[in-house]
This record gives sequence, structure tokens and C-alpha cells, in this order.
Amino acid sequence: MNTAAADRFRRQLTLRDLIAYGLAYIAPIAVLSTLGLVWQASHGMIALSYLLGGLCMAFTAFSYAAMVREVHSAGSVYGFARAVLGPFVGFVAGWMILLDYLLIPAFVYVVIAVALGELVPGIDRGVWIVLLAGFTTAINWFGVRSTARVSLGAVIAQVVVMVLLMALATTVQLRLHGAAGLGIVPFYHTPFSLSAVLAGTSICVMSFLGFDAVSTLAEDTADRSGRVLGRAILLVLAFATSLFVMSAWILGNAMVGVRFNSLDAAAYELAGQLGGVWSRIALAWAYAILVGLSNALPMQVGVARVLYAMARDRQLPAGLARLHPRYNTPHVAMLASTVVSLVVALWLRNAMDQLAAFVNFGALFGFALIHVCVLVHFARAGARNLLLHVVSPVLGIGVVLAILSDMNQAALVLGTLWLVCGLLWWRFRIVRLGLVSVHTGIDPFAEV
Repeated sequence: MNTAAADRFRRQLTLRDLIAYGLAYIAPIAVLSTLGLVWQASHGMIALSYLLGGLCMAFTAFSYAAMVREVHSAGSVYGFARAVLGPFVGFVAGWMILLDYLLIPAFVYVVIAVALGELVPGIDRGVWIVLLAGFTTAINWFGVRSTARVSLGAVIAQVVVMVLLMALATTVQLRLHGAAGLGIVPFYHTPFSLSAVLAGTSICVMSFLGFDAVSTLAEDTADRSGRVLGRAILLVLAFATSLFVMSAWILGNAMVGVRFNSLDAAAYELAGQLGGVWSRIALAWAYAILVGLSNALPMQVGVARVLYAMARDRQLPAGLARLHPRYNTPHVAMLASTVVSLVVALWLRNAMDQLAAFVNFGALFGFALIHVCVLVHFARAGARNLLLHVVSPVLGIGVVLAILSDMNQAALVLGTLWLVCGLLWWRFRIVRLGLVSVHTGIDPFAEV
């Protein structure tokens, strides 16, 4: 990839912008979206599931931080795998991470539709999904700087909401149960089931997705070395893990013995039991407005840049590599990804748990490949740091495989089908059009 092509994005983002983008993508309030699902899957050990999720992601974050210094590409794991492992593996990496990046906006659309359904029950979720998709596209159309401005304010507001909710839960628990109201049950209780904890982790992993999406802004970052980008990735994950584990511990204690009518809306039901009907309504409004205004925005930005990078390398239709002449945004890729996310959200609007599992499969597959990239790249160069360049990625691969082993079977089937479709695309479009030689493995357009 030549410098001229890489510099087509305006390099304007600072460390603060990157952190705001990553936290907006993750959403400090995200733990509420799957609170009931993780609680049920982990048999109540929700805090332990989030802690393991954070540790799993830490290995991956270190690998991302290492690679963003070596490969400066908007394609994230696609760009890393292409540079280190070749065009074919790069394509597979990009194709699989798209399963995450294309579907996670769909998941957010559904989550917000659930929140709005708590407020206006008479309107179908599909209406809210369409309205939200249109709103996020309109904001992102005007460039990444406008996205960063909205993200920072929304992140601050979400942290405030989480602090208030945890304060409410703590007050109620201490009043009703004393010190026992904040026990270790969300971390450990008997009978203990490691399989259940890992099942919960396989769901809550999605709450952490976002630190990796920061890497898609490699060509938008003012610092060209990748150091600022790597620092932002680690800081975003550290903050999110601390907040998620603490909130899962406090809220998990408050959930003991509670029966929920809908696991999708467990957070709102819990708020209602803790503070009354107005607390439930206030939380639903806060979630709908804050996440609706911020969380889906960076998700659109991330997937559009992966599509743009793959199209620029002629591994997807070339039209996706067009930038808007005025706003410098990959507008064609953005519109295409929005259509896919919208269709999926409408299709699975009443199956949020299944949609979450689909998202996580693509993410975990991509995370495994990023670890492989670190191992191969630094083995060739001579591993400069045994802990970061060998031990960490090996442990990361092990953790990813452990989580995948307890993942929803339907997600494994869909992920496999998605991979097969990608291989067919590679075989019949890429190879037959002569973009890559199957005999030599040489990509004649690698410098385009």
C-alpha cells in the first residue's frame, strides 16, 4: 500500500479523540444491554464472567498495540494479516472480522429498540431500528471529527448514569442486607460451573468490542508511529474492564433471587425494583438517548473503513473504496454496511441473544488471527519482548479457543457458513479475475 493511498484520510485525531471513539464504541453503559443474558448463562457469576472477558481481551489488546506500530492500515486485523501472512489470509481475516463489524451495529439497533419499547410499547421494534440507522448515517456522513465530538459528550454522560445506578443499587443492598448485600456471589458461589462462566464470558465479550475498532482509525490519526494508537487501545480496555466488573459485581448482588419477565430488559426491570417505576423509565430513556446518539456512530465508522481498505486492495468491489469529495468519508462503504446491518437487525429484532452470539464469533476469530500475526511477525524480526510477543499471544489464542468451545452452536454454524461464503468469493472472484495468483501467491495490486 503506497503512502499516497494511505494518506487519503485526513490525519487529525488525537489521543483524546481515539479514547472517546473507543469508549463510545464500547459504551460504558453497554453492560446493561446483556445483563440478563450473561447473568442467566453464568448462573449468576456475572462479575467473574466480565473479569475473564476483560483478561481475555487484555491479551488481544496487547497484540493490537504491538501490531499498530508495525502496520499502519485502516483495515485493522485485515491490514495486519495481509501484511504479515499474505493476501489470502488477510482476506480471510477481513472477511471474518466483518461478521463482527457488520452485525454489532445491528445488535445495538435492537438493544435501543428494546429500551424504547419500554417507553413506547405500542410501536414495533422495527420502526425504531430504521429511524436509528438513518440518524447514525446522517451524523457519520459529515466526517470522523463530527463523530468524535458527539462521542466524547455521550461517554461522559454514560459514565454518570452508571455511577448513579451503582449508587442506587449499593444503597438499597446495604439498607436491606447490610454488608452481606455486597458479597462475592457474582464472582463465586457453589455449585461452581466453569462451563457456565465461560458461556457467560462468550456473551459479555461483545461488551468489550471497541478497543480493537480504534485500530481502524490508523489512517485518521495525527501520530504516524502507531504509539498513540496503541496507547489508546490499552487505555480504553482498562477503563471499560474496571467499570464493567464493578458494575457487574454491584448489580449482580442486587439480582440475586430476582425473577425477570424478559432477560433482554433485565436492567430496566432491576432499576424499577431498586428505585421504582421512574427509575426504570429514566434508565430506559438514558440508554436509548445516550447509546442511540453515540454507540452506533463509531460502529458505522469502523466497518466502513474495513470495507474501504479491502476494496482499495481489490478484494471487495472497487466502488466501496470511494471517498466523499467534500467530507472525506467512505460513504459508499458506509451506506452498504448500513443496509446489511439494518436488514439483520430487522430480521433478528426478537432474537437478541442469538445476534450477540453471531457477533462474538466473528470477533473471536479475528482476535485469534491477530495473535498469530504477532507470533509470526516478531518471530521473523526476532522477538524483542518474550512476554508481549510470545507468551501473551499464545495465552490469548488459548483463551479465545476456550470461549469458542462454549459458544452457542448456532453461532458456530453461522460463522462456518460465513467463512465458506468468503472462501467461495475469494475463489471465484479474486482468483478468476487474476487479482491474485494461486500459483505464486503474489498479489500484483499490493501496491495499489
